[in-house]
Amino acid sequence: MIDLYTSPTPNGWKASVTLEELTLPYQVHSVDLMKGEQKTQAYLQLNPNGRIPTIVDRDNGDFAVFESGAIMVYLAEKTGQLMPADAKGRSLVMQWLMFQMGGIGPMMGQANVFFRYFPEKIQPVIDRYQNESRRLFEVLDRRLGESEWLADDYSIADIANWCWVRTYKWSGVNIEELVHLRRWLDAMKERPACRRGVEVPFKVENVLKDEKSTQAFSAGGRQMLQR
Repeated sequence: MIDLYTSPTPNGWKASVTLEELTLPYQVHSVDLMKGEQKTQAYLQLNPNGRIPTIVDRDNGDFAVFESGAIMVYLAEKTGQLMPADAKGRSLVMQWLMFQMGGIGPMMGQANVFFRYFPEKIQPVIDRYQNESRRLFEVLDRRLGESEWLADDYSIADIANWCWVRTYKWSGVNIEELVHLRRWLDAMKERPACRRGVEVPFKVENVLKDEKSTQAFSAGGRQMLQR
């Protein structure tokens, strides 16, 4: 049994979608980021960085794993799925996983901060992060024009990138003319495990449906920036 400590964010979804794809039994522990539950002493014993997600593998001596990418690799290697066994195939998956962790996630995250959360709108900074996110999307689009999935076969690399890219509207990044990226986004959305995984620990309603919802979600984001 896996204990999953998480919240409804792209990094949290990376863990829950992976667990769903692998059909591993797991128990969800919702971490309330607004209340600062990720900073409690009990949680910090599991994750010294005070972030989500974290897993605890009860079948492996209560082994705790933090950092979303590390969790995905651990689960893939534990089951022998979503990660090739050969060195070349494994490297390809790891390259696209690191692409998300070092590029897509940080750039979209900063776009969110300055476009949605930061009280002062500094347009050159917003442009910087939105433009860089778009450039990274173009890298994905070119790759997906060559291959159905990022690392040839479906893998944790697709899950990691999708969990972030699917939120492109919130980051203010357009995907016009990126036909291969759109095809891949649609294919990912059709996977039952992906649909289930992004509703863990609960389903987030469309925060862009009206101005009131957008402002409320942005206010929560500003609050979390201080934690």
